[in-house]
Amino acid sequence: MKYTLSLLLFCCLNSDIISQDFNDSIKNINLKVIEIGGNRNSPDINRLDAIQNNFIYSGKKNEIIELTKKDVALSEKYGRQIFSKVPGVFVYDMDGTGNQMNISTRGLDPHRGWEFNIRKDGVITNSDMYGYPASHYNIPMEAVERIELVRGTGSLQYGAQFGGLINYVDKKPTDKKLGFETINTIGSYGLLSTYNALSGTLGKFRYNAWLAKKSNTGYRHFGDSKYNAENISLYYDISDAVHLKFEWTHSNYLIHLAGALTDAEFEKDPRAATRTRNYYNPDIHVPSIKLNWKIGQNTKLSLTTSAVHGYRNSVLFDKPTNIKDTIVAATLQYNNRQVDIDEFNSFTSELKILQSYKLLKQTSTLVAGMQYMNNDLNRMQLGKGTTGTDFDLSLVSPGFGRDLHFKTKNIAVFAENRLVAFENFSLNVGMRVEIGESNLSGKINYYPDDKLPNTIKHSFPLFGVNAEYAFNSKNNIYGGWSQAYRPVILKDIIPGSIFEKSNSNLQDAEGSNLELGFRGSWKFFKWDVTGFMVDYNNRLGTIAQKDSAGNLIIYRTNIGNSQTKGVECFMQVDISLGKKSSLNFFTSTSYMDANYKDAVIRSGNDNISVDGNKVESVPEWISRNGFTFKYSKLSLTALSSFTSESFADALNTVQPTLNGASGLVPSYHILDLNLTMVFTENLKVQLNGNNILDAHYFTKRPQFYPGPGIWPSDGRTFSLTVGYSLNVQANKVAGKPISNY
Repeated sequence: MKYTLSLLLFCCLNSDIISQDFNDSIKNINLKVIEIGGNRNSPDINRLDAIQNNFIYSGKKNEIIELTKKDVALSEKYGRQIFSKVPGVFVYDMDGTGNQMNISTRGLDPHRGWEFNIRKDGVITNSDMYGYPASHYNIPMEAVERIELVRGTGSLQYGAQFGGLINYVDKKPTDKKLGFETINTIGSYGLLSTYNALSGTLGKFRYNAWLAKKSNTGYRHFGDSKYNAENISLYYDISDAVHLKFEWTHSNYLIHLAGALTDAEFEKDPRAATRTRNYYNPDIHVPSIKLNWKIGQNTKLSLTTSAVHGYRNSVLFDKPTNIKDTIVAATLQYNNRQVDIDEFNSFTSELKILQSYKLLKQTSTLVAGMQYMNNDLNRMQLGKGTTGTDFDLSLVSPGFGRDLHFKTKNIAVFAENRLVAFENFSLNVGMRVEIGESNLSGKINYYPDDKLPNTIKHSFPLFGVNAEYAFNSKNNIYGGWSQAYRPVILKDIIPGSIFEKSNSNLQDAEGSNLELGFRGSWKFFKWDVTGFMVDYNNRLGTIAQKDSAGNLIIYRTNIGNSQTKGVECFMQVDISLGKKSSLNFFTSTSYMDANYKDAVIRSGNDNISVDGNKVESVPEWISRNGFTFKYSKLSLTALSSFTSESFADALNTVQPTLNGASGLVPSYHILDLNLTMVFTENLKVQLNGNNILDAHYFTKRPQFYPGPGIWPSDGRTFSLTVGYSLNVQANKVAGKPISNY
């Protein structure tokens, strides 16, 4: 009977074909087409799996930003849009559209993200973890598929950073023989951007290559910039268990720095420039080799060897903003500029083994490994540059006023065990031991040679514990505590003048992260709410001292501690409006209370206690709220971003100083609109309105680079982005190649 029914069904579904071949009495029946409708849910924020890429993430605050599913201005690289659904991200905008990502969380320093362990596809891109941990490598967002962010309690497996991990994950090669993608943007203030990629699979060999170029005249006068980046990734699948990846990636940009403003200058014209001859240029190469080997059903090994090589170049008229850069009457020329060059030579090797095992009828996991770093930072500063106006690193007098080497060798051994005690509960216990040494050598023309050499030993056992209890597959409570440290970096120990002295027994900053959170989803509602506390001890700064002769000196040393407590809250409501339309609302809000503890700093010739003062550049409230409306192939996102006021210095100065370097940083509110239209599977067009209310604001008053004072953020801008992709599969039919798209 069942064979008869199957035959009848086959005949009905293929009646047109059958009727062409047979002339029988079977009656043709035309079936009505049945459409099954529904909204395709493509969330742009997710969580990492408990075990992923030989890392243990269970019990830890984390986010996956699905960048290809977000309505954001990719080419402009606005951090507030990219990290809109990650509560507590402070975005430091100070050098123009899309040139660098400067972010922090939980009250840490946002300068080039140097409190994070920053990676591309698992490869470290921080320039020098011990000399200058900023990430000068600058990946185009068009190349990124997703961003993985893990808070500091997860740091034992990959580094000792307070901030945690940011991993930019590149788009993977297509499974076709040839794939092509191009994303092109035009926008306000001369923005022109193009990204082009080729990828494919040829048997056991896969490849991915892209290049990006961008230029603009800049929101501020004399704030133009040029950017280029390239990447080649080659994959070879030796077997189903062994995979090799060779990669070289590079970024380079040159920005015209318009100079800091005073408060009066900012109020008069936020686009004004106080410098026309200042330039900044990071040029960074990151080569790497990675081996992944699945040794057995329960055992995996990964080995990564990588390097960061390149330069951080600048040529500046390096004076306070209230000193004008004008032509000298006696010479009819400008003053000579200062040339500074950092050369990075950083090498890292990481070996990791993941072992799963059965215990108490559950599968538990142990991750262990070793990391070795060998870095040499050559800092060349105070070079006498030209009196010209273009980007020129040549010196008119031989040699640099500072020519230093900061060499570090460090080895870290780490292990973390995820014990699944019963089906819904896991407990992670981990440790990391860091042992190394940094040595400073070289010369400073204003400083005695015998007083300069300095040796800083790094010796830290770091411990951590995390736990997670899952009510079901969607809802869980997580929490943990983990130690962290930040090594003394080169800028902390270089004396700025003969009147400065660095403590030869400086201690690395150390402390811990503590967090407890509840995350999950119920029907149309998603949430992740976390309470946290960050203890940051042995902060670096300066105090006033007198030498043996009674002369006043500025002493660079550990000044005290700080503590940041707060709450991070993400909530989203997803509403279906029909077969083709949907609407979601979200809030991503944080509250932070950051205070100094037992800390003293120099103020003029005196030392002032700042115990209880607010930590600089830590706003109490950061709140981003918005909605996304989708109808068929159209998507509209509105984002409202609010950041409350903050202080610029540890003394909590309210009234701005004459040069704008200290004083209150006012609160600011920004509104963005992004409209995306998907015309076909291959073609997408996006319109972006950024800061459409044209808010005039600044995010921080920096105390060092790029110069003390106000650095205005971009005002209103618009852009149009067109993306097109194509996959070509070469096959052969009757001896002729054809293409399938």
